[in-house]
Amino acid sequence: MSHSSFDRRGFLRTAAGATVAVSAAALAGSLPAAASQGGGRLVPQNQIGIQLYSVRDKVSQLGFRTVFEELSRIGYREIEFAGYTQNTDILGRQITVPEIAQLLCDFGLKAVGSHVGLPNFRANLEGELDNAEILGLRHIGTANAPTNVTTVDGYRAAADEFNTFGAAARRRGMKFYQHNHAGEFAFATDRPDVRLYDVFFRHTDPRLVYLEMDVYWAYVGQHLYPGFEPADYITRAPHRYPLLHLKDGDENPDNPNGYDIVEFGAGDLPYRKFLRRVNGRGRYHGIWEQDTAPNTLPNPPGSFAAALRSFRALKDLRG
Repeated sequence: MSHSSFDRRGFLRTAAGATVAVSAAALAGSLPAAASQGGGRLVPQNQIGIQLYSVRDKVSQLGFRTVFEELSRIGYREIEFAGYTQNTDILGRQITVPEIAQLLCDFGLKAVGSHVGLPNFRANLEGELDNAEILGLRHIGTANAPTNVTTVDGYRAAADEFNTFGAAARRRGMKFYQHNHAGEFAFATDRPDVRLYDVFFRHTDPRLVYLEMDVYWAYVGQHLYPGFEPADYITRAPHRYPLLHLKDGDENPDNPNGYDIVEFGAGDLPYRKFLRRVNGRGRYHGIWEQDTAPNTLPNPPGSFAAALRSFRALKDLRG
C-alpha cells in the first residue's frame, strides 16, 4: 500500500463500518491562525515528530499501519512510541516489534524515542533495549518520575538507578532519558530550599542520562513551584536535551495547573520566546504531544484532526 495518499476506504473498513469519510478538509477543520511573519521557522518541517500517546485511540483501534500512513501523509517524519501494541483483531494476533519496524520503513518514518515504564526497565532492561535496537532507536526512556520518594536522598538514589540504566543503553549506542511532568520541579519534602529536578540533574551522569523536557509540564511546574525558567536548563546544558515535547497550554485560572492542554497553536505558552532561546544550542527533536487529543470531536477524524492542525501550527511557527 502506497503511503503517498491515505486509503479512505481501508480506513472506513477498519473503523468498523463508520459512515463518515475522513477527507482532508474534515481533518483540517478550523486551523489556528497562521504565525506572524518575520523570522525563520522555529521547528524545521522535516524535524517535526509526534508522541503516539496523542493518537493512542487510533493506534489501539486501527493499528500502526493505518496510523503511520496517515501521520506520514500529514507530514510527520519522526515517531516517539508509547507502547508496542494494537487491537489483536487487526491481525488476529498481537503485532510484533519487527513488524512495527518494517511499517516505519514502509511509510518513511523514523523512530526517535520510546516511553517505557520504569518497572519494565527494572524487570527486563536488556529486553527493552533489544526492542529499541530493532526499531532503530537512538533514544530510549521513561515518562515516569524518577521516584515517589520526594526527599533529597530519594532523588539521589533514583539518579544512581538511572545511571545504571543509562550505562546499559550507552553500551548499545543509545541515550537513556527521563521525561518530566510538573512534580519533578517541586521542592524536597526534607529540604524546602532544594528543587527535586536540580538534585536529579546534578546527580545523574551527563554522559549516561539525558532529559526530554515537556515544555507544557515545565511551565505548569513553574506555576506551581515558582523560581525557575524552563529554557534555562537547556541553555545551561543543551547536550542533555536531545528531545523536547512541544505541548501547548491555554492559561486557565480555574485549573490548578494554571493551564489547560490544547492543540498546538491554540494556547498561549510563550513558544516563540522559548524556542528562540534554545534554538542553536543543540540538535533536538521537536515532538508534538497532546494528552487530550483523543477527546477531539467529531470523531472521526478525532485525534487525527488534532494531529494535522498541530503539525501545521508547528510548521508555520516563526521567530
